Amino acid sequence: MKLNLGCGHNRIPGYVNVDSAPACQPDQLWDLEQSPWPWADDSVTEAMFVHSLEHIGFEPRVFLQVITELYRVMAPGGEVKIFAPHPRSDDFLNDPTHVRPITPQMLRLFDRAENDRVKAIGGANTPLAHYTGVDFRIVHQQFVLAEPYATALKDGAIKPAEVSEAMASKWNVAREVRVTLRAIKPAGAA
Repeated sequence: MKLNLGCGHNRIPGYVNVDSAPACQPDQLWDLEQSPWPWADDSVTEAMFVHSLEHIGFEPRVFLQVITELYRVMAPGGEVKIFAPHPRSDDFLNDPTHVRPITPQMLRLFDRAENDRVKAIGGANTPLAHYTGVDFRIVHQQFVLAEPYATALKDGAIKPAEVSEAMASKWNVAREVRVTLRAIKPAGAA
């Protein structure tokens, strides 16, 4: 099964399109902040959050519950594709329903190997994979650049290092963050 979670009006063919708003006419009406989710353990091979995860889980406890339920329903090796506005973009800032930034750094907190590495060196990152029992590995990340940065990089007018420096210190360099997570778990285990 493939899920398009928080689909809004962005229905994707071949996916079960899920939303809590009846006006979106989802295939399945469900509030993702409610658990347990209605899908079986290990039943989902692919999940998508296309500009929806940043709207979910204002309270940290609820957000962690969403990630825990996501892990439970994902099949071993299943992938979760997340598209979200870059937290330093006006697209993120101007929507009052955005409740949390989604970044690769935050998502790495749900990677058990990364939690182990940080623990071994005495780092201060919150080991959310240890606390929640999940294990998601980032297998791809991409930043979609805003103009004029996208064109300047394509044309060679600026270098990737300059873009990275600008993203760390300026607003509206990147429009979107895209991350793919892989569920790391033994077959048949939730």
